[in-house]
Amino acid sequence: MEIEAGIDADELVRMMEACGFGARRLAEAVNIYEEMLSGDYTKFFTLAGAMVPAGMRNIVSNLIRDGRIDVLVSTGANLVHDIIESFSHHALGDPEASDSELREEGVSRIYDVYVGDDDFVRFEELLQEIFPEGGDPMTGTELLRHLGSGIEDEKSILRSASDLTVPIFCPALSDSMIGLQAWLYKQTKKLTIDAFDDVGELVDICYDAERSGIVMIGGGVPKNFALQSMLVTPNSFDLAIQLTTDRPEPGGLSGASLSEAVSWGKIGPKARKVTVYGDATINLPLMVASTLTRLSRRA
Repeated sequence: MEIEAGIDADELVRMMEACGFGARRLAEAVNIYEEMLSGDYTKFFTLAGAMVPAGMRNIVSNLIRDGRIDVLVSTGANLVHDIIESFSHHALGDPEASDSELREEGVSRIYDVYVGDDDFVRFEELLQEIFPEGGDPMTGTELLRHLGSGIEDEKSILRSASDLTVPIFCPALSDSMIGLQAWLYKQTKKLTIDAFDDVGELVDICYDAERSGIVMIGGGVPKNFALQSMLVTPNSFDLAIQLTTDRPEPGGLSGASLSEAVSWGKIGPKARKVTVYGDATINLPLMVASTLTRLSRRA
């Protein structure tokens, strides 16, 4: 590699293609992502880890608004912090700070990102205001679309998805403060969520997808929920990118290789696929910036 002043993200990534190790993998991820965004693919995006608190929120929101995400599968935590960002901001802090002192100050820590108790109080108040009441049972996806419609910030992931009718699936919604607030709301008002109907909706999308690509940030429930939905269809993912810090040797799904997913029939045997090992807060912005630069030069 030869680095000169003034090179852009795509020039940097193109040089990585001739290198080894993680650089080569990131360059391949951009090549696959360019095909996914420029071709006729149903585009899936899964989001795990504390990506919103770490600053990745606007990347995901802009991809939705630009029509570059057709289906989003997320952890509940990322959606909680998306709502908090709609009226406040996370703060950068010291990962070596005294956690006992932070608790006394009403601050919760996500490594080097801080969020205050006051923000969670406002979060609770907002959700209690915008939760729907009564009516027929809703799916989790319908609930999230409703919540998105009640958020004023257009940079919000939930608001962007609601505006563009992009479904957000959150299979572990109860494992979040949205779930906790929904339970509290149900103590005095009627709210019925049918989580299993979300499965059918995602399976239908997978079944109708003639060609499909998936970007997985981290692993966990979002990764599995998206991949497993292909199992009851005649299809499988044609393109797959995974950005993760986890390894396959312990046998956990978050580190499971994309080749392993081929053995299950979730990803096609001839699919273009790559796993980029490393911090997604570095690799995701580089991948998106490089790909969008290529697409803009095509126009």
